[in-house]
Amino acid sequence: MKVENIRIQYDTYVSQDELESSDLELLNAARANLKKSYSPYSNFKVACAIRLGNGKIITGTNQENASFPVGLCAERVALSAVDAMHRGVKIIEMAITASSERHEIDHPIAPCGNCRQAISEAQLKSGNAIKIILQGESGQVFIFKSIDQLLPFSFNHEYLQ
Repeated sequence: MKVENIRIQYDTYVSQDELESSDLELLNAARANLKKSYSPYSNFKVACAIRLGNGKIITGTNQENASFPVGLCAERVALSAVDAMHRGVKIIEMAITASSERHEIDHPIAPCGNCRQAISEAQLKSGNAIKIILQGESGQVFIFKSIDQLLPFSFNHEYLQ
């Protein structure tokens, strides 16, 4: 199968003022946690907030390390916290934001490949699509109905049968 010109199709892009109140609440929870990012090397802070089926919001931030491969992304920190503290509770949606000490981030920041794969696995475990909300410090907000739109060819358990 030859795959050409795959383009990401996002469901919605809106201004922050057009967000539903619950989506804005989740995005603001992520923003409020940017200060907890440990990013002394890149000065690039990332925060993720996850809303669970029971209404709880769990957050995570990127955690850098002088040995760069050892660092953790905000999305995987938050997903790990969900597994550790709320195993079996459905993940409904997640919001991801970023800021930089070097320049304003005026566009949505997408999860890296590792995080996309981790979100895909979490979606599989959760048994439902996970809505993803992305925004930088300002500018448009992208809304995806599922990680499948950001990672259409994910690796999953079916390959291991």
